[in-house]
Amino acid sequence: MERSDFLKLSSLGFLGLYSCGIAGSTTKKRRLGIQLYTIREAVSKNPERALEKIASLGFTDLEIYGYDGNFFGKNRNEFQSILNNTGLKVVSSHHQTGVIGEGKGTLRNNWKKSVEDLKFIGSEYMVCSYLVPKERTIENYKNLPVILSQSAEITQQAGIQFCYHNHDFEFEKLTDDQLIYDFLLENTPSDLVKMELDLYWITKAGFDPLHYFDKYPGRFPLWHVKDMHSKTKHFEEVGNGSIDFKKIFEFRKKAGLKYWFVEQDSSDKDIFESVNMSKKYIDNNSFFLK
Repeated sequence: MERSDFLKLSSLGFLGLYSCGIAGSTTKKRRLGIQLYTIREAVSKNPERALEKIASLGFTDLEIYGYDGNFFGKNRNEFQSILNNTGLKVVSSHHQTGVIGEGKGTLRNNWKKSVEDLKFIGSEYMVCSYLVPKERTIENYKNLPVILSQSAEITQQAGIQFCYHNHDFEFEKLTDDQLIYDFLLENTPSDLVKMELDLYWITKAGFDPLHYFDKYPGRFPLWHVKDMHSKTKHFEEVGNGSIDFKKIFEFRKKAGLKYWFVEQDSSDKDIFESVNMSKKYIDNNSFFLK
């Protein structure tokens, strides 16, 4: 560890975790996940150093983003070595549709190769993460269930579960009597296409996660856990906002929850400080860990 990193970790209270070693932080076999988009600036500068910091905080599971034939500029063997060295596991990976643009690693561009590479590093889930604004047309929404289902058939063959991740725009109306989100749920096979429910975005849109757990039980194996300021609606550290995580987690079994990931899209603090604040709140509230 370089001296600058030593001082940074020490000042934020991370050094005890780091000095015990990465393995020492997971001696109780508890899993704790994070969406790497949270620390995207650090990842873009030095993926290995960024993952070392995440591991030193006690995180064990990753949801990654940005696969484009490589993983953050590393081929799959190189990235697997980083995972092995840090003790981290990739549980899930985010991918765009590729309907707009020709980027690699999308659902519409050499998807089989993406699945092969994610299978190689041990990912259990692959997720359609986001629709760019130009995709958000009635025609594209109506075509989306076919794209999702076709992509899911390929991931299923590799033993990987496919999911769709929401933002707030999916809770707009597709027709007078149906939301986009409900349309996707009702027009994709429940075994092939599951949902990664972002608790911030559904709450910001004004809808209750529990309603969807009741209506579509078992359909939500992945969650994004991030908080929201009650007035500004800005992103907050977990526990610093207005979302009632205790109530939501009481229904984890009905939802079908398997994994959840801390995520914070932006912060007015050093992002690692924010991540540590979220982790401390999680550690102090047992309902997250049941």
